[in-house]
Amino acid sequence: MPNKSIFTAPRYLTDGGLETTLIYHRGWELPHFAAFQLLRTAAGETALREYYRDYAELAKKYQTGLLLESATWRASADWGMRLGYSQDELDAANRQSIAMFADLRAEFATETLPVVVTGCIGPRGDGYQPGELMTIEQATAYHTRQCAVLADTAADLLAAYTINYVAEAIGITRAASAAGKPVAISFTVETDGRLPTGQKLGEAITQVDDVTDGYPAYYLINCAHPEHFEQQVLTGEPWVTRLRGLRVNSSLKSHAELNEATALDDGDPPALGAQCGKLARLLPNITILGGCCGTDARHVEQMAIAWVENSP
Repeated sequence: MPNKSIFTAPRYLTDGGLETTLIYHRGWELPHFAAFQLLRTAAGETALREYYRDYAELAKKYQTGLLLESATWRASADWGMRLGYSQDELDAANRQSIAMFADLRAEFATETLPVVVTGCIGPRGDGYQPGELMTIEQATAYHTRQCAVLADTAADLLAAYTINYVAEAIGITRAASAAGKPVAISFTVETDGRLPTGQKLGEAITQVDDVTDGYPAYYLINCAHPEHFEQQVLTGEPWVTRLRGLRVNSSLKSHAELNEATALDDGDPPALGAQCGKLARLLPNITILGGCCGTDARHVEQMAIAWVENSP
């Protein structure tokens, strides 16, 4: 496995819903949900540092590892163009997002609290719906530059989130491979546990592995509530062992409902934490827990309590 030596702890906490926290709890405006824009100002970078620090403190408190995911989910060419970035400015933002973690890693990392840094990649289109589908070749070409830039930083690996169809996942995997960096692929699923294209999650993971010779270091599920995918991951089928992480939504609503929502649905943090902790105990291959839309440090702390304190 490409990242075998990177993860040295049995459990890693990561952050929650970066963009929803910044918008709804901390009052920042993020056009196109692009958190990397905050790196343009000292105040914005300070806000990002404070956000990540909350999760570093949780990892310290509950004696887990820490997975730091960069704020670069929207820092690819099409989104950068919409936001008025030149390609060189976009490259600089990707590098700056990783460099920001150097201080946190220096402060918190110990032998018992390992810190892993991930260069985050997002979909070319909307994270909730496939929209205009690319071919594998088109997806590889689109993601090559961001993968290459992030690979040339202190990031330990790359990770692609809210990927909703297989061709883009394969393209990102090939771009990461060409850049010589391990990569994790995180699919988003609908309320029925299937990708927005209707494909079963297990079929998608198996297809990516088949086409790329199993290059992804591991897979995750993100941007979905545990109740949406619990039945699928408890089947005991071989593909389930390729799952290493869960980054869940606070809300039980569908993606379509969330798109229409005018207020944040932060759900029930203790209940969400208990569900995630239960899944992690039932699936020993799960070593990463964190949140996605609507979640914050409260939710991730409840995950830690259910996962760490309630485990043998």
